[in-house]
Amino acid sequence: MDAEFYGIAISLLLLGLLLWVLSIRSLWKFAHSRLRPEAMWGSGLALAAAAMNVEMLVYVGIVTTPLLQSYIFLSAAIVGVLSLGATKILRSPRLEAGYSAYTVLTCALVGVFSFITPLPDGMVTNGIITGNPPLLLLILSSLVTVPATVVLLSATVLSLRRSKRWQTLLMAAGAIILGAGGVFYIASFPVALYYAEFIGICVLFVGLLNLPQPSPTASPVGQPAAVP
Repeated sequence: MDAEFYGIAISLLLLGLLLWVLSIRSLWKFAHSRLRPEAMWGSGLALAAAAMNVEMLVYVGIVTTPLLQSYIFLSAAIVGVLSLGATKILRSPRLEAGYSAYTVLTCALVGVFSFITPLPDGMVTNGIITGNPPLLLLILSSLVTVPATVVLLSATVLSLRRSKRWQTLLMAAGAIILGAGGVFYIASFPVALYYAEFIGICVLFVGLLNLPQPSPTASPVGQPAAVP
């Protein structure tokens, strides 16, 4: 094992830890603000951290079927859960409730079928998860990632029209980059997920680090935390 191997393994470990820190930060803010977007944001980041942990384990040679199955689920669920933190900006309780129910249902379907569908051999090449998931999982995952990406993009546009805070733009960009990485993986471009996670994490870190503290008495629509 050379220096490059250890360097990549350590990088994946550190990026996973950074994601856990961001997740805990958002969930801590939710505990004080009680704003639903903060909970969704923290949960989405936790899923991203778990996916990064799986990548690290697989890269160092710990490859098991449950790990690969969980990775397929996480790749789709990340963008779905993150998008749930953006629905407040749409200002439609009925749309928000309907989309939330749809996302929970489709994520649950992906989760169930990820663990009961046989996976093809050779999904890992040189420590990178590169195999194509079965067609059924591709279709089910698309039911999560495509609408979620549309919601994130729509929420970003609406948020920027109502508020010019640069933190909102960074958070939205980071969430979209992370979500796009999951879409690329589902579309059989797995390496893009690694790059997307790295760039998305950096953008999210800067945005969250400079995000003003939400006020529990303020309107959630006006808060930047309503958009990832």
